[in-house]
Amino acid sequence: MDQKIINLYDSYTHSKLSRKEFIKKLSVLTGGTAIAMTMLPLLENNYAAAVSLVDDSKLDTETITFKGVNGEMKGFLAKPKNGKNLGAVLVIHENRGLNPHTIDVTKQVAAEGFLALGLDALSATGGTPTDEDKAREEIGKLDPAVNLQNFILGLDYLRKRNDGNGKVGCVGFCWGGRMANLLAVNDPNLQAAVAYYGSQADVADVPKIKASLMLHYAGLDERINAGIPAYEAALEQNNKDYQLFIYDNVNHAFNNNTSPTRYNEAAAKLAWGRTIDLFKKKLS
Repeated sequence: MDQKIINLYDSYTHSKLSRKEFIKKLSVLTGGTAIAMTMLPLLENNYAAAVSLVDDSKLDTETITFKGVNGEMKGFLAKPKNGKNLGAVLVIHENRGLNPHTIDVTKQVAAEGFLALGLDALSATGGTPTDEDKAREEIGKLDPAVNLQNFILGLDYLRKRNDGNGKVGCVGFCWGGRMANLLAVNDPNLQAAVAYYGSQADVADVPKIKASLMLHYAGLDERINAGIPAYEAALEQNNKDYQLFIYDNVNHAFNNNTSPTRYNEAAAKLAWGRTIDLFKKKLS
């Protein structure tokens, strides 16, 4: 698919561009509305078509709640069956909320031997809606300071679980990648933070980071990658423990197997292996 079309979709999913405006721009790029509409299924997430990578029979799962800053926080928790003394990982969704894909990612983390929690940032407003555009709008309305504190409380919740060992990491994707960077800055007790194609924390805050960082970037993701040089320089200057990987010729959201146009199996598997290796090293 033409990279201009993928870039337009990326702009649509990360800006206030309305669906009507997006379709109009897409029609111009493709040569007509009819062609544009046939392109949509290739661009939009298709949860039904994606194959789960996990055997659910080997996991214990539940919906959990805890007190947040502005109401009850809810999340999907998974762990190996009868698992005890487990390292814990907070899984942070993209800007479409806690959807079926993020729940599957949470299961994947659990299947690797961890206590995994996919937290819903939209808990206080009733939870993630099925309409992805509505979810994106609601994510955009969140108070950043309150939202950050709710995720910090999520880390605290995992530390206090009787089936955990007290060690906690996080992994976030896109919007959640940004949150992973912010948690590394704002939680001095975090052991490891992994950010997939997420915007970087402010360089002035880098000295606060105590966690081991792993940063995954897509080579074609110009919007996010523009912040890499300054962030990496600050990490180097402050002697932070970090690993940074750029996957050539792949797009933003390359890990999302429900996004047929942007998913890249080879890059996703390589990045995932590196992520799990870090968690096993830091959370065991």
